[in-house]
Order: sequence, then C-alpha cells, then structure tokens
Amino acid sequence: MASESPASEAKPRLLIAYDGSDLAAAAVRSAAELFAGSPALIVTVWEPGLVAMAAVNPPGLGGAGIAPVEVDPEVVSELEKAGEQHAEVIAREGAQLAVSFGLDAQPHAIPGEMQVAEMIVELAVEHDAAAVVVGSHGISGLRSRLLGSTSRQVLARCERPVVVIRAGRASDAQDRLR
Repeated sequence: MASESPASEAKPRLLIAYDGSDLAAAAVRSAAELFAGSPALIVTVWEPGLVAMAAVNPPGLGGAGIAPVEVDPEVVSELEKAGEQHAEVIAREGAQLAVSFGLDAQPHAIPGEMQVAEMIVELAVEHDAAAVVVGSHGISGLRSRLLGSTSRQVLARCERPVVVIRAGRASDAQDRLR
C-alpha cells in the first residue's frame, strides 16, 4: 500500500482579510468551514496618516470655511503609532477567532502603502496563499462606484482563487456565535 506524499497531506494556506467587523468575522468562520484546519494568515491593513489626518482635519469641516490645523509632527507620529497598535490588536483578535474555529492562524497587521485591495493581492503572492477570503457588503451601483469595493478590486486583480463572503453570512455567523 503506497503512502500519501507529504505534499498531498498539506492543507492550503489562506489569506483572510480582517478588519474586526461582523462581516470579517463571518469571513473567518466561513473560511474555517470550507478549509478546516488550514494554516491562515489573518491580515489587517492599516493606513498610516489616515488616523492623524482625520484627527487634524475632521470630515465635514472643510466646507465650513475652517482652515486645516497645523499639528506638531510628534503628535502625528503618536497618532500613527496608535493606529498601528490598533491594527495589531484587530489582527490578533481575528487570529484568535480563526483559531477558535479550528484554523491554524497567525495575525499580520501591515501598513497600507497602496490601496487595501492591492495590499491584499500583494500579500497573497508574497505568502503563496492558495486562496484569499474577503467579506463583501454587497453594495452595487453608484454607491459601489463612489465608495469602491475592496472585495470587487481583489476579485479583479488577484490571480489566486478568491472566496467572497456576502453580508448575509455576517448575521448568520453572529447568530451561531451567541
């Protein structure tokens, strides 16, 4: 009787995009159901400067004739550091959730030096992911075009299989968690 080769026993490595939302939790749960026991990289992409920019120039004030506020670079640095730490916490929470569902998961928080979808695709290649798992809010039409869709962009750009978990799965997953 021939034994299986180690390559046939290996489970696929997943890359799961995780932002801490209910939808991201549903994506993790679905990935665990589809790829039980697989190694997974739980990725949280954070955007340096976004937190600092929002704190310095809150949305909606530009049209009110309020000039941008000049801020000490040390304050901006501290805000960016806080954003990075928050992303690391989110990635760890996602990995813990994935482990609770039976995946062999590791967290990975990374600064987004480009669009989030581009970072996800780049990481999938870099980490030789067999598949990418993302959540989708199911937005369509003009709203989707204006807001963009990370899942749609990943689908369009990624050469690896992409599993998209729709928004309805988020409520299903949350019901099962309770």
